[in-house]
Amino acid sequence: MSAVALSIITATLLSLSLSSFNFWQFAWFGFIPLFIALENKSLRQSFVLAYLCGIIFWAFTVYWLVHVTLLGTAILVLYLALYFGLFGLGAAFIKKPTAKGIIFLPCFWVLLEYTRSYLFTGFPWALIGFSQSTNLPVIQLADITGAWGVSFLVVLVNVTAYSIIRRQSKLKIYLIPAAIIFLSLGYGVVRLSYKPDLGASRKFKISVIQGNIPQNLKWNKQAVSFIQNNYNQLTVLAAKDNPDLIIWPEASVPALWGQDDIEFEQVYSLARREKISLLAGAVRLLENNYYNSALFIDRSGILRSTYNKLHLVPFGEFVPLKNIFPFLESIAPIGDITPGREYTIFKYPADFGVLICFEDLFPELSRQFVQKGARFLVNITNDAWYKKGSAPYQHFAASVFRAVENRVYLARSANTGISGFIDPKGKILSVVNGLKGNKIFVAGFTSQDIYLEPFRRTFYNHYGDFFIVFCLLLDAGVIIFILKNRK
Repeated sequence: MSAVALSIITATLLSLSLSSFNFWQFAWFGFIPLFIALENKSLRQSFVLAYLCGIIFWAFTVYWLVHVTLLGTAILVLYLALYFGLFGLGAAFIKKPTAKGIIFLPCFWVLLEYTRSYLFTGFPWALIGFSQSTNLPVIQLADITGAWGVSFLVVLVNVTAYSIIRRQSKLKIYLIPAAIIFLSLGYGVVRLSYKPDLGASRKFKISVIQGNIPQNLKWNKQAVSFIQNNYNQLTVLAAKDNPDLIIWPEASVPALWGQDDIEFEQVYSLARREKISLLAGAVRLLENNYYNSALFIDRSGILRSTYNKLHLVPFGEFVPLKNIFPFLESIAPIGDITPGREYTIFKYPADFGVLICFEDLFPELSRQFVQKGARFLVNITNDAWYKKGSAPYQHFAASVFRAVENRVYLARSANTGISGFIDPKGKILSVVNGLKGNKIFVAGFTSQDIYLEPFRRTFYNHYGDFFIVFCLLLDAGVIIFILKNRK
């Protein structure tokens, strides 16, 4: 089989592991065809083959972005594929995955994922570790290493399996990866066996609303009454469960706070009439600045506190470098949103933090909220932009990791997407389902009891991305050792 065909196979397998089909098993051997394709190739050939693999992988993985911007999607795919190309260079540099290579390549992949997660405002989408979001024993590791450790484990298994298949190392070399895999899975089993003391926990009931408002109606003035009635009806139904908090999605109020007072008074009246505490997403106009915000309204219908989104979506909520490159404004339709400055902790029913839209992709935001006192997390979002596809499932996977990393419950409300609840072990407790079991493009709500134990910060929450430093030091040491020996 040709090297190009092998590269395409890897791209397909890895993309399917991150698709709505949830073929997470494919990730554990998906890299092997690429490794075979790179055998005996020069640095240039390795880069080209891996870059081709990256183009196909990202085209299959983020194809849904074309519903927002075709040109922007093409540019993003070509950029993201560079990280695959660099990985190919790393594999070619190692030549054969002996003891050094077996550890070097997983670390190198993690460093590449970390770099793309923060470079140019960051794109931490579809980390290979996210493919395991439903594989509970594996993802427990995230409370120590973050999602990076799960990515490391997946690539480690691929490299080790490839090395065994091609008989490139002595048997004793495999004791190292075997020990890492055994300890990681053992830790996962132990963590899953932990039973919380419900008697020492505070219990709350939360309801999340999924409005399923078509994107073309979101800001249509003719649809304001329809949208308001939709959320009112779902909220009245959810209120019958007597929740301590009801959550609406991102920008769910079809009006501009600070300008459209009548629409917001209807929301306040709803909270007052139903005697509910309500968290609603809205766009706010404040001192000539627009903010993507979460509003907390108490049972008496009074707006008590707000949170303004901190990390904005490039080419969605702002255009980076537009003063230098004006043409960038033509890549995608964008708003003109101002970033917030504070990690707001809402105080009822218990202290909690809110992640708006894709803020749940950035682990440091969740860490900061928990460090500042959040006992559980909320994600409000809107994935209707991307039509029916893999985007909502890929997005939801990130929320699973944020729950595990900090060992907190996470409640998620999407206009459409996946709305539901995740427990501190990453288990999905409940989601909004349609009559046919579909989770996206359906309207509804779900209610869930959550239990807050005495607060304990996890290793990852306390020390953050120490694992990245470990990978960097290890790879730097391997590179120095190899270069010194080759001289």
